[in-house]
Amino acid sequence: MKSKLVILSLLLAGSAISVGAQTKEKFYSEKFKDNIFVSAGVGAQVCVNPDNSDYGLGEAITPLIHISVGKWMNPVWGFRGQVAGLWSTLNSKHLNGVETVIDGQETVWYKIKNKKYFTLRADAIYNLSNSICGYNPDRLFTLSVFAGPGLTFAKTYGDQDKLNAMINGSVGLMGQFNVNKYLDINIEARGEVSPSIFGKYSSAYTDGAVSLTAGVTYTFGGKNFVSCGSKVDQDAINNEVNKYRSELAQAQADLANAKNALANAKPVTKEVVKEIEVAGPRAIFFKIGSARIDDYGLVNIQLAAKILKANPDKKYKVAGYADKATGSASWNQKLSEKRAQAVYDALIKEGVSKDQLELVGFGGTANMFGKNYLNRVVILE
Repeated sequence: MKSKLVILSLLLAGSAISVGAQTKEKFYSEKFKDNIFVSAGVGAQVCVNPDNSDYGLGEAITPLIHISVGKWMNPVWGFRGQVAGLWSTLNSKHLNGVETVIDGQETVWYKIKNKKYFTLRADAIYNLSNSICGYNPDRLFTLSVFAGPGLTFAKTYGDQDKLNAMINGSVGLMGQFNVNKYLDINIEARGEVSPSIFGKYSSAYTDGAVSLTAGVTYTFGGKNFVSCGSKVDQDAINNEVNKYRSELAQAQADLANAKNALANAKPVTKEVVKEIEVAGPRAIFFKIGSARIDDYGLVNIQLAAKILKANPDKKYKVAGYADKATGSASWNQKLSEKRAQAVYDALIKEGVSKDQLELVGFGGTANMFGKNYLNRVVILE
């Protein structure tokens, strides 16, 4: 009786804590096809090869175009692939160049124009605005940083005019103006370093490039993030709390009656047959898409484990379920099995014999308790 009172008290306290707990809301892409975007931009870049620095960077400014495809995994992190390029310009000393006089000294320059190239990039994107200020779908402007490796393809001078692939790296800033759910206007600034595409005509082994572009981004299906946590059904929680309160009150009344009967009983020695309490059905709930047991679920498992170990001849079924309204049937089947396995492993860790347990996953289930999110559960019975 006392054990039952302790269990009910802990369950009641856990229910009250879960109602009052406040957590920072997080968001994510519910399906992989969500928040996929394409973008295009145009602008200019300057080749900061040391030869250009000597002659004047203004002569090295050339146009630039880029096209990107990417995805936001959540409002903070995303990735994209990008193809960019057009041509680059170098001013270099050469025997067949044009003679000029600079500061009283004769100098020979050779101007290489229209050195065509293109670059493939893989960028990781980090949204500073959403990370620092929280996700707001109506925010007018967001600032992000990006970085990643790439491959530059060009026919390098001095190498029999063969197409070569050169590894590069770049970092940059991206500002996005929110036009509507589908469309953004982008401004990007990027700094990049790669082996020189000008070969023997360059006095340096590497080229640097600084670019500034403007463009547009279109998100297929619109920017669509969902909360990691479900909205709390206050009525369902209150009903559960009231149920525990009722059971606790009944248990206290039974205990009082037992104490009263014991006080009034005559001291007669007799054989007493006591029925040992066994574990009834228990429910361990999970967050959407997760098979991780939270602290409240662990308390429930620990209490159940004590009773299971006290009744080693009893067998129990560990049955996992998932929310049929969310995810595919195959995903829900795997998720229900992972949840059941997590509870099974936790019971074994508490000392329960594996011979007492049967593991099963039932996949996605609809309205098992009247609410979709209550189907994200493992039932021990």
